[in-house]
Amino acid sequence: MMQTGVYGAILGKALRSDIAPVLVNRSLRKSEIAITEVRSDKPETGLSSSMPADDAYMISLKLKDYPDCEAWAERKVKKYDVFAGATYIYDLKTDPRYVINKAYHSIFFYVPRSALSTVAEQSNATPVHHLYCPLGEAFDDPVIRHLGMSLLEAVRRPAEANQLFVDHVTMAIALHAATAYGGMQIFKTLAKGGLTQRQLKRVCDYIDANLEGTTTLETLAAECDISASHFARAFRHTTGVSPHQWLLRRRVETAKSLMQVSTLTLAEVATKAGFTDASHLSRVFKTIAGVSPGAWRRSRSN
Repeated sequence: MMQTGVYGAILGKALRSDIAPVLVNRSLRKSEIAITEVRSDKPETGLSSSMPADDAYMISLKLKDYPDCEAWAERKVKKYDVFAGATYIYDLKTDPRYVINKAYHSIFFYVPRSALSTVAEQSNATPVHHLYCPLGEAFDDPVIRHLGMSLLEAVRRPAEANQLFVDHVTMAIALHAATAYGGMQIFKTLAKGGLTQRQLKRVCDYIDANLEGTTTLETLAAECDISASHFARAFRHTTGVSPHQWLLRRRVETAKSLMQVSTLTLAEVATKAGFTDASHLSRVFKTIAGVSPGAWRRSRSN
């Protein structure tokens, strides 16, 4: 899919970032939400470049103090101190720009207005017309802070990122932004309860049949003929875990089965079970099983 939003390399170039790793949630069909990490320890100084005009917002979690920041938007300028952990929101229609004159480190969430509209529709809530985002105003937002940090390792290892996890967290960020800064109110409770036995079986069968591929929240929701946000809640209500946690557990169980009945190397087991490589398998396996794959295999052969 061709990139249409301000994230990844486009954002990195505008901010003269040394890095610009990105993860994208495209489960909303008509829009995409993205997270980009930008950082420069010795940046080229000067005013940042203009970003493409877009009907979207940038939600930024600052990871490093940036004193005496000078920001521009719609010919307005403001100076303020940026502190690590603070959240800022920028409207891309206002051409936000910044004077870059010192080291910086931030996470940017690209959230188009179309994504906010979809989130409101799926939540059976009031529409979101705009987000509250005065130039230079900082928000102490623990939700954005914790959700953003939960994605940091994933964005640094995109090849190992669990797409269900990315979809789930970025959807949660959009939902939170719509509620906290867009005034969205859910006026009617969605259907209570979890998935039916038939829906759960369809989803579990699909996951097991596609362990080696990329499974998205939208794909699983389509198996149940419900929205992605409704599916995520219903799945957790039914199983007690999120879809991405279920997927990881199934991959670990598959890896165990392969190690018990074959002489495949750990690298081969990792590939067949849906992991990027043996290192990825080892990290997830130890988190879930409590021991490394090698130790688990040896304990079964004794």
